[in-house]
Amino acid sequence: MSIQVIIVLILTVIISIISTLAYSVRIVGVRTGRIAVSFAVFNIFALISRTANSIQAPLLAKKIENTIKIGNPETLLTTFRWILGSTTLATIIGAALMPTFIKIFGKAVESFSVNRSISKVLLHGFSKSGIEQFKRSVTKPNKENLLQLRNLKMIPKRIVVLNTIAFAISTVGVLASLYAGCLNPQLRTTCSTLSAVITGVATIIMVIFTDPFISILTDDVINGECTQLQFDRCIIFIVGGLIVGTLLAQVLLVPAAKVISFTAKLI
Repeated sequence: MSIQVIIVLILTVIISIISTLAYSVRIVGVRTGRIAVSFAVFNIFALISRTANSIQAPLLAKKIENTIKIGNPETLLTTFRWILGSTTLATIIGAALMPTFIKIFGKAVESFSVNRSISKVLLHGFSKSGIEQFKRSVTKPNKENLLQLRNLKMIPKRIVVLNTIAFAISTVGVLASLYAGCLNPQLRTTCSTLSAVITGVATIIMVIFTDPFISILTDDVINGECTQLQFDRCIIFIVGGLIVGTLLAQVLLVPAAKVISFTAKLI
């Protein structure tokens, strides 16, 4: 395994963990009553994810160019399987870190509300007292929360399913487009361009269905129309759907690449 692939795997883990932890921001916002501040502080973590993503793309593109020269697309498929596998692992890690992250992030939000400075929050986080608070905040996932997965009552099944499918599409979109370009080197630029269409569809599904539902549910908790337990349960199911979505992406990789390659020929 080349150093490029190892770097891509590391970046994928970082991106996936942060993407999973993003769902806990809603929980922190509800518990602290500072939803807007929660999102403002989380932008720091999102910046790390976006930076890693910008470095990841050219590394994969170079891998494809080398694969086309060799003429062995199976090696690229194996690499992409590893990337999707690392996404699954990172999503599971992110889900397991959510209880700890909720505590740490909650304290960061409270600190930001007092100091009103991101730099002061960061300095406190790396200080001796900040490190001690981090150690005290480490929390194992609660078994009672995991048992909530058995209770399907009052769970928005349609939203969970749609979000799972959308996450699977967004996860496999870029990789399938790049693999399609390897299968059809003459049209690899067209195939690569189609990745924006695929991820765009996934984004539309999330924006139209998932995000509004979670926003409404957040307001319902604040207004007392929904309990904190019901809200947490929905988030647990949605995060569980993310894990299923990464597994579904493995199944969709080759069929999606063939569809993209066929579409590129028709354009």
